[in-house]
Amino acid sequence: MAAPEMGADMQIDANGIRLEYEVHGPEDGPALILIRGLGSHLIHWPEELTAGFAAAGYRIVTFDNRDVGLSSRCPVPGAEGNAGTILADLNAGLVPKPAYHLSDMARDVVALMDALGIARAHVFGISMGGGIVQLLACDHGDRLLSAIMVMTSATLGGLNLGGRLVSKPCDRQTYIAGALEGDRAWGSPGFPASEAYLADQAARAFDRGAEAEGVNRQLLAILNAPDRRADTAALTLACLVIHGEDDTLIPVGHGRSLAALILGSELEVIDGMGHVITPMLAPRIVDRVDRFITSRL
Repeated sequence: MAAPEMGADMQIDANGIRLEYEVHGPEDGPALILIRGLGSHLIHWPEELTAGFAAAGYRIVTFDNRDVGLSSRCPVPGAEGNAGTILADLNAGLVPKPAYHLSDMARDVVALMDALGIARAHVFGISMGGGIVQLLACDHGDRLLSAIMVMTSATLGGLNLGGRLVSKPCDRQTYIAGALEGDRAWGSPGFPASEAYLADQAARAFDRGAEAEGVNRQLLAILNAPDRRADTAALTLACLVIHGEDDTLIPVGHGRSLAALILGSELEVIDGMGHVITPMLAPRIVDRVDRFITSRL
């Protein structure tokens, strides 16, 4: 296929769905695929992060996960996305049936690589995306050059996050207000982003497509994630775990435990980092990841 224009956003068929993606940086650079967390879009990556990686020589691929932004919606008959039904089930001690699993989202990444002609790549995932990176490393390790797992856990399915993260339909202003409230709850206090920056991101995300039922389908994939600690402990792939000391959504102990599972992995705990990569934090992340990758060459 023809080489995509650097920085352009496009759509491509992958794993039977359409994924919205962008490419940044030199076409001949080593591929680095960035995987977002629950409900977030490719536009939530700070420019300081993507431009920083591109300036370091990487070919950056960002994309909207299934069910958010401009990528395909993936409902399945019999699998709920309705907030009220999900909350009722959770309150009754039940985990609702998912429309798909994180393993399906991992296959989305492999199919995206296939469609872009990328044989092997470094993969960098945050939160839910970090769980997807673990699955890629365990199940598709031959396609990975290294794995960077950020603000995530080896036991995502057991974190009991459902009641805090279920999404409800809302209007644009309520969506923006919710994004600001979320940052106050689990943002990065040592590397703050302005309310204007966060509100602009949220407004653009809402306009691109942020339907509650799609986000809830992602959440159910997380809640149904099986315990893969034994598989993760068997990894021989080069792995870097990054976690914030001030993460109030997935506490830092999960990052320490994940790194301890993987023989030879590196761990970076950052004071002042919460559950958001902000423009102020991005250069430190770029530098740490680049040092990790180049030290393995």
